[in-house]
Amino acid sequence: MGIQRRELLAALGTGAATGLAGCSSVLGSDEGEPVVAGETLTLTTTTSTYDTGLLDALNAPFEDMYGVTVDSVAQGTGQALETARNGDSDVIMVHARSLEDEFMRNGHGVNRRDLMFNDFVVVGPSADPAGIEGMESAADAFATIADAEAQFVSRGDSSGTHTKELAIWSEAGVEPGGDWYQETGQGMGAVLNIANEQGGYTLADRGTFLSQQSEVGLTILVQGPIEGGPELLSNPYGILAANPARHEDANYDLAMAYIGYVTSPRGQQVIEDYTANGEQLFYPRALSEDPDFQQYVPEGWSADESKE
Repeated sequence: MGIQRRELLAALGTGAATGLAGCSSVLGSDEGEPVVAGETLTLTTTTSTYDTGLLDALNAPFEDMYGVTVDSVAQGTGQALETARNGDSDVIMVHARSLEDEFMRNGHGVNRRDLMFNDFVVVGPSADPAGIEGMESAADAFATIADAEAQFVSRGDSSGTHTKELAIWSEAGVEPGGDWYQETGQGMGAVLNIANEQGGYTLADRGTFLSQQSEVGLTILVQGPIEGGPELLSNPYGILAANPARHEDANYDLAMAYIGYVTSPRGQQVIEDYTANGEQLFYPRALSEDPDFQQYVPEGWSADESKE
């Protein structure tokens, strides 16, 4: 597509339409208005997209484009998928690929797309009582915290961050527990505040930490891959629609319109441009000259598997 063609589409405000597949019913009536105008899309998502303010920036153009409302329900990834599994969500934006794959394998979700990424960081008090600052291995840092029995505050909520934390403990060969380990069942913002109040360590997604860094006294002690840290701390986000064949009340057309928008050049630019305290929080991942077709299906799935 030439530059002039792209500019024309942008001027017409139809950037999202390029990402739609089989959703012509949402695009317009004979009167020229989207037939979905006035409808509500229920988006269940991780707390990091809400706490950072990204959703406000991302949803406003979509709501204006179609005259709809996006009802964002911020939960941990596990709870967001459970809500969708119960038929109470149209589209899901989360960051735990293993849980997303299980959701799809069980038939609850379809049309998954890679959306964006950032990374996780290990944060704690600048005094760093366990002495983990600058470690190149997240597992070694966790093992050191456990050996020192230094305070560690966990999400403990089956969120994407909690899922990653458990993977790091497993890599470290440590089963966390005892007075030094606190499971809160809280979102990322609340956990950062608790860790700050208790002078403890925690695992945080970089976006939420940067958006709240000015309000807490914690500092990054172990970097993620964005700043040269271990790949174990990578944090990819995906988006997928509730399967309308399994959940007949799901607003599938509007869900696909939303997926088309957030993965379109326009939606990806919103993600690219979004900052807090002068820092970019998320990095777009949907567009590539070398597409990864494994993004649409559970990782490792093959056509042969469907014949079993």
